[in-house]
Amino acid sequence: MPIRIVALLALTLLSCALARAQTPPSQAEVRGYAGLHAAAARGDAFEIGRLVASGENPNLQDSRSRTPLHVAVFFRHRDAAQALIGVGANVNALEADRYDGVTIASVQDDVAMLKLVLAAGANARAITSRYDGTALIAAAHLGNAEVVRVLIAAGAPLDHVNNLGWTALLEAVILGNGGANHTATLKALLDAGADPNRADRQGLTALSHARARGYSEMVKLLEAAKAR
Repeated sequence: MPIRIVALLALTLLSCALARAQTPPSQAEVRGYAGLHAAAARGDAFEIGRLVASGENPNLQDSRSRTPLHVAVFFRHRDAAQALIGVGANVNALEADRYDGVTIASVQDDVAMLKLVLAAGANARAITSRYDGTALIAAAHLGNAEVVRVLIAAGAPLDHVNNLGWTALLEAVILGNGGANHTATLKALLDAGADPNRADRQGLTALSHARARGYSEMVKLLEAAKAR
């Protein structure tokens, strides 16, 4: 099998692994939840207020270090998340895989939840995950273009390099599919001033990867940005 095809297959497998890196509560875990974790999983904002008023800790962790806020974000329960924030939930807490609410919402393409936690003081610059990445890198990998724009506006680091040797811009090309969403993501990063000439560990730039994959629209954007 040609080396280029092997490399592309390896990157596809890596992309799938990265997408599965977050671990939402399983059905079994949800069935075992009590108190605030159970209320967060149901999206029960009223019960959250009642439990905290009775003395329950809003930052209690489950067996994977998920707080009730992590659970609410995973299940897209915005009212519950807002209730937890209102009673003192830590918006920057990390769970066992080192994900915070910002990164979870970013991966899920949940723009409303992302804006909610950012407005509550969540840190768009935080280094998260086993890959020492950022929410911006995770969102760029998935082509979540509106999330990328929100994170950029919140001050996310444009050129942070994760432990795979990739920036958000590189991931948008290397792990993207060259379609409309990843192309819009690339444009948002370039417009914000992300470095188009940062090379990966093999010395290849985003432009080299885009050309090799036949991503013509990405190539046009990168060439317009004076990429090499």
